[in-house]
Amino acid sequence: MSLPESLPDADAQCRQLADALRPHLSKQPVLVGIYSGGAWVAERLAELLGLPDEIGLIDVSFYRDDFAEKGLHPQVKPTLIPFDVEGRHIVLVDDVLYTGRTTRAAINELFDYGRPASVTLAVLADRGGRELPISADWCVWPTALPAGQNLVLARDERGQLAWRLENA
Repeated sequence: MSLPESLPDADAQCRQLADALRPHLSKQPVLVGIYSGGAWVAERLAELLGLPDEIGLIDVSFYRDDFAEKGLHPQVKPTLIPFDVEGRHIVLVDDVLYTGRTTRAAINELFDYGRPASVTLAVLADRGGRELPISADWCVWPTALPAGQNLVLARDERGQLAWRLENA
């Protein structure tokens, strides 16, 4: 796992992830994207896969185990789950998997809406550094970052997704 000299094309990665998910569409999964990068990836996947259901969008701010420490993020968005979670196959979508704490928070919140038949995880990038026993079912870019750097997915003025590195 290493960081390439240039960052990969995020839209090409979305297409790779869609190709990986396509064989699993027989279970009629619904996508739930974690704000913000995961929501953008879920929107793109739904478009690429031609899924009939609306996607769900989830903000885990209130479910974080470090909420008391960090407080409320100034950009909190409402969670929107426009379908019945009970008995459904949920594909949780995020841009970057790191410690696993965001994923854990998203799963906790999902169960407030019902008991899904299954929850799987699809991410564009897995940067390692897990603090919880969580892994992605689908990942197109296993990578490593130097200490003090974060991998951030952003949307430009044309709506295109692109990676950038930020100092922590």
